[in-house]
Amino acid sequence: MNYLEIIGVLLGLLYLYLEYRASTWLWIVGVIMPAIYIIVYYEAGLYADMGISAYYILASVYGFIVWWRGTRRDAPSDEERRIISMPKSYYLPLCLLTAALTMVIGYVLVRFTDSTVPWADGFTTAVSVVAMWMLARKFTQQWLAWIIADVACGILYFYKELWFTGGLYLLYSVIAYFGYKRWQKLSIR
Repeated sequence: MNYLEIIGVLLGLLYLYLEYRASTWLWIVGVIMPAIYIIVYYEAGLYADMGISAYYILASVYGFIVWWRGTRRDAPSDEERRIISMPKSYYLPLCLLTAALTMVIGYVLVRFTDSTVPWADGFTTAVSVVAMWMLARKFTQQWLAWIIADVACGILYFYKELWFTGGLYLLYSVIAYFGYKRWQKLSIR
């Protein structure tokens, strides 16, 4: 039994609860949880996921700053950033970015690591990079990206015999659906 994986799962549940509530404090957990998962993923040979965990730490710092201070465009300076719908003009560039990141990460994993799942690992990492940026911007549609990433990650983690983490990510995908519905109600149009 991997105790670090179980601790990571528990922090993941807390993170998801805080994200669902649109709480700025999710970013604090967003620093601690990926630090633990760097070790878990390294031991499982999921190198892109290990890398994405390092990215999550940096993105959590960025997200905390963005949410905490808000912007003049969508909130007074003393309020947190508000939840908004993502502009339609972002869809195609973000899909192309996801495809490009998948190709680059997959290639790096094939060329420079002993990864047994380089393309799946690259895909889940690419979608997660984009979803994390969308979350930091407080776009409602970030939940849709997380559903895709979470289902793919759940399947990948079961394949790699990370049973608790696989279960967590499938639970994430279900909760992400409800998060999307909640954020739709909270978003300014």
